[in-house]
Amino acid sequence: MGVLDKAVAILEATVEGASLAELVERSGLPRATAHRLAQALEVHRLLIRDAQGRWRPGPRLAEFANAAPDVLLTAAAPVLAALRDQTGESAQLYLRRADERLCVAAAERASGLRDTVPVGAALPISAGSGAQVLLAWEPPEAVVTLLPRCRFTARTLAEVRRRGWASSVAEREPGVASVSAPVRDRGGRVIAAVGISGPIERLGRRPGDRHAIAVVRAGHRLSGL
Repeated sequence: MGVLDKAVAILEATVEGASLAELVERSGLPRATAHRLAQALEVHRLLIRDAQGRWRPGPRLAEFANAAPDVLLTAAAPVLAALRDQTGESAQLYLRRADERLCVAAAERASGLRDTVPVGAALPISAGSGAQVLLAWEPPEAVVTLLPRCRFTARTLAEVRRRGWASSVAEREPGVASVSAPVRDRGGRVIAAVGISGPIERLGRRPGDRHAIAVVRAGHRLSGL
């Protein structure tokens, strides 16, 4: 077996979680080889360790799968424009890229005070409602190392999962509020975050009360493509 074949065997062996002994048994590789490859894959975030020390598929696999397909970007343009027109605020679509979130589509408010996020802008995954959405449905073991750097907590992410949307006020940037919701693939996995952002003086301190329904509906329209 070549190195690539062995690495794939290790990845396949960890789909449901695996200890080192289970890696050896399932992959058929020598113990030293299985351990060395698992550690290398962990360095590249292709594998992670859960609370029991078992290896599981890592977040980088999802990031590879989340490269924005043309169909999503094509569908996003009219959906974001409609969301902007309905809420009066700038609308964006974000994908996760490692420890950042990348704006891949946007519909800007035409005039007046607005929060402008240009397409291609990379924002930290540590703040903002879009970041909350992109992390809320990740496995806990994939998020635990990020939380110390985040301006939100594990309890915040649990609340996002419960209600199905996120909001933030002056979390990413002073004076800016936002509301975001998940975009899911056909299997139900969260692959992107759609949201609006604008000045607190217009969105208020509870922006979700006013705009969550519209944002969630936009997420539904973009899901399952």
